Amino acid sequence: MSVAVIILAAGQGTRMRSQTPKILHPLLGKAMVAYSLELAEAVSTLKPVVVVGHAASAVQAAVGERARFVLQEPQLGTGHAVQQAEAILKDEADTLVVLAADMPLLKVETVKRLLELQGANPGPVTLLSAIDEDSRGFGRVVRSLDGRVRAVVEEAQATPELLTLRELNASVYCFSAAWLWPALKRIPLSPKGEYYLTDAVGIAAAEGLEVRAWTTPDKSETIGVNTRVHLAEAESALRQRINQAWMLEGVTLVDPASTYIEPGVAIGQDTVIWPNTHLQGDTQVGEGCNLGPNTILQDARLGARCKVFASVVQGAVLEDDVDVGPFAHLRKGAHLAQRVHMGNFGEVKNSYLGPGTKVGHFAYIGDATIGKGVNIGAGTVTCNYDGERKNPTEIEANVFIGSDTMLVAPVHLGEGARTGAGAVVTKNVPPYSLAVGVPARVIRKLERRD
Repeated sequence: MSVAVIILAAGQGTRMRSQTPKILHPLLGKAMVAYSLELAEAVSTLKPVVVVGHAASAVQAAVGERARFVLQEPQLGTGHAVQQAEAILKDEADTLVVLAADMPLLKVETVKRLLELQGANPGPVTLLSAIDEDSRGFGRVVRSLDGRVRAVVEEAQATPELLTLRELNASVYCFSAAWLWPALKRIPLSPKGEYYLTDAVGIAAAEGLEVRAWTTPDKSETIGVNTRVHLAEAESALRQRINQAWMLEGVTLVDPASTYIEPGVAIGQDTVIWPNTHLQGDTQVGEGCNLGPNTILQDARLGARCKVFASVVQGAVLEDDVDVGPFAHLRKGAHLAQRVHMGNFGEVKNSYLGPGTKVGHFAYIGDATIGKGVNIGAGTVTCNYDGERKNPTEIEANVFIGSDTMLVAPVHLGEGARTGAGAVVTKNVPPYSLAVGVPARVIRKLERRD
């Protein structure tokens, strides 16, 4: 069975009250449409077809090469939207999955289940339904007394009697392509002046063909986003789903309701995450870490047994047993080797700190390479920018940097060197030498300690 996915993304989304197209609004770090694209990629080897209309160029730019596009202009309803994909897909696939780009919580397992049911269905369509007291504007699934699906009626067209039905059409379908393409031409114009894809269900039933419906046990899958209220609801449900999955994998979330983990994150077993902690982007966390409270990890790499307390880590690498915070900021290019301690109000950017190095507090390290066992005193600053370019600082192993030292780059401190408190180092310091003063000068050699 060859499967193609059609994603409906032409709507204007006026109820979002936004200059941003609805399906490009972010949901846990990704544009909403990305969830539909990922689902399509999981159930089909063919590139999905995205039906665009409103803000078509912006949607196409955001989706890029992940899909093929057809333009619906004018926008005359969901049946008309699907019809636009016929020229691309008519001879390409025998089964069509149709879904909406504003339903980001739909699960891959659910669509695969629909495909299995349609594969065994002698009729031309299998649809997804949900049982819910809140209709969310969905149409009603109408069944005969023997339980067969007879029609789907849009909420705007439903009688008061039909509005009492609680089985809702979730607007996710699997169609036989050979049947659907000609059937779309038989859909009547609605009183609203649109061609509803739901009417294809009634056409199939009227022809005596079997229509099957599978009801999802997880009604959160059918949350459609039409307003920012819905967007927040969808994010809450998605976050709950992600958090529950990580807890079942052996991660402790002290307060799941205040823990924010984006879909692309990976976390090792026995890691503990405290409240108000955000794990974003391509973040990977090793086993046995302790994160938070009040911590942000963004595109970060953490080894095992790291501790990050009330700090921000962005694009940084932490090897095993690194201790950070509180109130530290590790920026892109920061690399902390094993057992590094980064204390309160310290900032590191584009620098390597060797094993066992300690930056206790109130320091800025930028564009630096620091060896193992270095102690960096409070108030130390690598003065790396001269107004035109960033300059490097090199500090070899076992150096001791006194409090309030200014390291004016480019500068090199040899192994075992020391600086006095308040030194302004503008020249290289040889190994095992003590430099003090403003500007700093070497006043004596130090005894080498192996």
